[in-house]
Amino acid sequence: MSDSTKDPRDAHRDEPMPPQRQDQPGKTDQTEPEPDHGESSYVGHGRLNGRKALITGGDSGIGRAVAIAFAREGADVALVHLPEEQDDADSTVDLIRQEDRTGLSIPGDLRDEEFATDAVRRARDELEGLDIVVLNAAYQHDIDSFDALRTEDMRRVFDTNLLGTLFTARAAYPDLEPGAAIIVTASIQAYQPSPGLIDYAMTKAAQVAFVKALAEEAGERGIRVNAVAPGPIWTPLIPATGWDADKLASFGKDTPLGRPAQPAELAGAYVHLASDESSYTSGAVLAVTGGKPL
Repeated sequence: MSDSTKDPRDAHRDEPMPPQRQDQPGKTDQTEPEPDHGESSYVGHGRLNGRKALITGGDSGIGRAVAIAFAREGADVALVHLPEEQDDADSTVDLIRQEDRTGLSIPGDLRDEEFATDAVRRARDELEGLDIVVLNAAYQHDIDSFDALRTEDMRRVFDTNLLGTLFTARAAYPDLEPGAAIIVTASIQAYQPSPGLIDYAMTKAAQVAFVKALAEEAGERGIRVNAVAPGPIWTPLIPATGWDADKLASFGKDTPLGRPAQPAELAGAYVHLASDESSYTSGAVLAVTGGKPL
């Protein structure tokens, strides 16, 4: 192995995650260990120079990693996030601005159709355009058994992951021009659903159907639509899911690489799908799962 080659089994932390619990939606500074979003490691190469991106759920976790990467590749970035995530969003905006790119925070709840529509308008107006839409916002919770699934929790999952995605995409779609890219954060749960995440897994399977259907229509306009399907990723959402100490300790250990990923390890997938490097890729689901098959 050369000095520049990393063994992917231990490229990041591989010891068990410590016991912890947070309330939804989860905060970065309360997550132990703090996730690696690529703050000190991601190196840009100008692949998105002049592009304008909107990232939902962009304050922390995968969204923050994508925001950092996009900014370092030359894009201006607007983040949509819940109001209670403002501290995380401010930190992410600061990281965007450190790259001499425009960074914008748009707080609100995408389950609200009016807000979702206005967030797209505001992003387009303040960035002076919009040609990358990353639909990343999501909610999940753990249940002990199917009969314990509460309607209010199920509705929040469906409304966030499905309606929020559709509201945002629908608002952005009419004004996207040829060369634009829509990227959805799906999940391995769409293909290997866990009983404890049954409602979340259902929404992720629906998102895959959304990507494949919209890609057919959007292709005629020169717009590409794709998804990234993450496996187990260490983000604030994980300790806020409701899992016990044993579940957290084993999180990601069942992958062929034997560990969960850090958000930084997904950023390159989004950059690839947003850039002209993937100009012939649409309707695809890119797996970033540590070797777990879709």
